[in-house]
Amino acid sequence: MHLADFIAGSVGGAFGVAVGYPLDTVKVRLQTQQRFTGVWQCILSTSKEEGVRGFYKGMSMPVTTVSVSSSVVFGVYRNVLQCLRQLRHGSLEAPSAKLDIFLSGLAGGVAQVSVMAPADIVKVRLQCQTEPIKAMDQQFKPKYRGPIHCLVTIVREEGFLGLYKGAGALALRDGPSFATYFLTYNTICDWLTPEKQSKPEWKVVLLAGGVSGMCGWCFGTPMDVIKARLQMDGLGERRYRGFFHCITVSIRTEGPGVLFKGLGLNCIRAFPVNMSVFGMYELVVRLLRPVS
Repeated sequence: MHLADFIAGSVGGAFGVAVGYPLDTVKVRLQTQQRFTGVWQCILSTSKEEGVRGFYKGMSMPVTTVSVSSSVVFGVYRNVLQCLRQLRHGSLEAPSAKLDIFLSGLAGGVAQVSVMAPADIVKVRLQCQTEPIKAMDQQFKPKYRGPIHCLVTIVREEGFLGLYKGAGALALRDGPSFATYFLTYNTICDWLTPEKQSKPEWKVVLLAGGVSGMCGWCFGTPMDVIKARLQMDGLGERRYRGFFHCITVSIRTEGPGVLFKGLGLNCIRAFPVNMSVFGMYELVVRLLRPVS
């Protein structure tokens, strides 16, 4: 069991959330609210109406839970990879096959859904709850007062399973996305690391991390749109009867391009976020590996 990867994944994940959260808020609003017509219009509108605080709504829970879910992703990935390497080659020292890396990333992505789904729906609901800066207006009362209140309200109004609304789309997003993510990262590191060098240089780690994040979101964005819409469907009148109905209605009313809403923003955000994630991950692993 490689415990260092669980710890390093936790630190890297939390650091990545802090770096990319403002753009994540913009992305979620673009995907779920038709009043926002573009990235800059959303940024300016949010800044004008809610101030800087509007970009960080609901961040406390993701920092905590993404820390746990990233720990699961990286830990499961590394340990499944070791098991596959042992089964395929009978040795832990043998180089990993690309298929094994892909399958290990897939396993890590799906495994973290049980932890991630409740936190993700709370994050999406809070990010889409727009509030004016002057909250002294007595007539305005937000439905959710914070992450814990949002969590309790969802359970009370929609039942415990309400916390897992959109979990199927989340698994379909994160499985292939993390499989692509780890495969891209390892491939770039292999290409840019000299044969006699056991570990990639830091500039290679940062470049590979950023590019792998962008590639992962290219595969993950369609399911990310559907997930966010299913999660927001609990507010007010229900619009979607389920996963496939959400896809059908979204494409019929807004065209196929709706599935890639926020892709550009996802890619822009993904580079610095995943550069930070892999940078912190490799740093912590290299510190802990001799001990673990």
